[in-house]
Amino acid sequence: MTKLLSWLASFLLLSLHTFAQDTTQHRVEGRVNAPDQLSKPYVILISADGFRSDFADKYDAEFLKSKRSLGVFAPSMIPSYPTLTFPNHYTLVTGLYPAHHGLVNNRYYDPTSRQEYSMGNKKMVSEGKWYGGTPLWVLAEKQGMLAASNFWVASEADIQGVRPSYYYVYNEVTPIEQRIQSVKDWLSLPETKRPHFITFYLPEVDHDAHAFGPEDPRVKKSVQFVDQAIRDLQAALDPLKLPINYVFVSDHGMLTVDNKNTMGLPAEIDTAAFRVPSGDALLQVHAKDPSRITSTYEALKKNQNFDTYLMSETPEHWHFRPTDDRYNRLGAILLVPKLPRVFNLSRYPTNQGKHGFDTRLPEMQASFQAWGPALKIGKRIPPFENVDIYPLVAQMLGLVYDPSSIDGRLDTWKKVLNLTFANPPRFGKGRGEK
Repeated sequence: MTKLLSWLASFLLLSLHTFAQDTTQHRVEGRVNAPDQLSKPYVILISADGFRSDFADKYDAEFLKSKRSLGVFAPSMIPSYPTLTFPNHYTLVTGLYPAHHGLVNNRYYDPTSRQEYSMGNKKMVSEGKWYGGTPLWVLAEKQGMLAASNFWVASEADIQGVRPSYYYVYNEVTPIEQRIQSVKDWLSLPETKRPHFITFYLPEVDHDAHAFGPEDPRVKKSVQFVDQAIRDLQAALDPLKLPINYVFVSDHGMLTVDNKNTMGLPAEIDTAAFRVPSGDALLQVHAKDPSRITSTYEALKKNQNFDTYLMSETPEHWHFRPTDDRYNRLGAILLVPKLPRVFNLSRYPTNQGKHGFDTRLPEMQASFQAWGPALKIGKRIPPFENVDIYPLVAQMLGLVYDPSSIDGRLDTWKKVLNLTFANPPRFGKGRGEK
């Protein structure tokens, strides 16, 4: 009887949680495409969370593999540090490294507001104050081009006072068939109301790779679910006869960790002098008492279970130093566990699959491929940084942006773009390149 009551209570809580999720489409009324945007093509930016660069081959994603010869393909895409979901999804749509756009972790402390941002806090996620840079949907809307989001990090927020014309609050209960139909409905609208930029997010691979580890057969099932979803999406849209470009990406990879012998908060850290937001692949240590930084740093350096950095000492390719910290959110000390061990500051067991580690690790590499009329056919390019997705999409849509305001480089796409738009490509270096 006790087990039955416990099961019923759990079922009730789950049902209430599901019922409470917002599944309605939100619209910003009164917007129309500007006349000069009507002739522009369409771009659907698709992200499969946690879809490691080798997963399409490893788990036989037939549709995605078939599209490699019909567009542009890279064997991998280099994520930004930390290789976590919220920082990297926002990097993809801003062209900025996390320390430059301010979303430096899935959960981080902001000394200015004295608040701790958390991806699980629905109210915070929808507040534009947490997000720097100009997301692609904001760039589009400000230039009179309608945008839509079927989920993406920060798409629910009023960034610079702007949201996409059409968007959904993130939920995990809307069936994939309904989500695909929503995209078709948008692209079936009259051309003045039809969004030209659409984001589409798929969480399934990340969920299973976390829960079971990236080598588990259940990850194959989720990879093939994603593959079929993208096949179905294109099949639903092909009859519309629109110039649609598909850009498929992921935010990071995944590796197997030792989730049995995890580490708690190091004893060398005095919580009266330091604040440490929860984490597993990294711990950002903020000083309440700056006079304690040096002594604590020296004590932590002696611990052989993790690497200890002053923020000024972090690897240059992470772009995660005080000189990068535009929002004062990085902290004073960074702790990085020595794999396969990880941190766990919670009271609950942690997952077997993890990410968030060095961007150069093979297991952290993300996926990229794209196809459509704005791209040449059969082009293979070398690995590139994910900040370069922003200039690619902006150029495909014919949107104007200041190359010096982002870290991405349009030059990455010099040999693969097939463009006939009014604004010619401005190939060159973004601010993040030397």
